[in-house]
Amino acid sequence: MFTDPQSITVNSVAKSMPRVSNGPSDATYRTADEIFQMRISHQSSKGRKRRMVRVDQTLIAADPLTAENASQRAGIYVVIDEPAFGFDDATLDYLVDALVAWLTSGNIAKLLGGES
Repeated sequence: MFTDPQSITVNSVAKSMPRVSNGPSDATYRTADEIFQMRISHQSSKGRKRRMVRVDQTLIAADPLTAENASQRAGIYVVIDEPAFGFDDATLDYLVDALVAWLTSGNIAKLLGGES
């Protein structure tokens, strides 16, 4: 089980998220103001395991067509999809490290800009 609370840093500001729900294979953490949420879950099916961590942020934004304010949510998540055998934790850790390094080497702006 992950520690309670979980913390992420967004734009140099730490966000503390206490656990708000806990199941046998998932947990949800949320800031007191409910703007940030983290969900960690695990699923098994057809000889595979899927492990996910997802962070969501909610904000109020004006619709550019109507100028009405509405709640909007964006989510960023990582899924590790592994077969029942053949990959150990160290090998998967190397793969995650490689993706994180790729994302932090200036490629996020290109991704958000629609490049492929």
